[in-house]
Amino acid sequence: MHAVIKTGGKQYRVKEGDVLKIELLPDEVGNEVTFSEVLMLTEGDKTTCGTPLIKKAVVKAEVLEHARHKKVKIIKFRRRKHHMKQMGHRQYYTQVKITAISK
Repeated sequence: MHAVIKTGGKQYRVKEGDVLKIELLPDEVGNEVTFSEVLMLTEGDKTTCGTPLIKKAVVKAEVLEHARHKKVKIIKFRRRKHHMKQMGHRQYYTQVKITAISK
């Protein structure tokens, strides 16, 4: 069974046992998280699409860790002016493991 969930402004196609890196969640490591914004469910040949969400469909996941992505470097450069500004950014994320998908 596959599902498309929405969290952190993004959509993810998941199945049981998948490990995802999603936007930071306030939950503690080891806690169970439920995603109620399910956009689509696929079970065998049967596909159910929500308008926009599927009522009563829930995806449960376990929080594995909180960490940060690799650094992204940002460079602002002005030509012919001998001016360059370098910055870096590391986004926080939460790693979760999908444990159950229910209708």
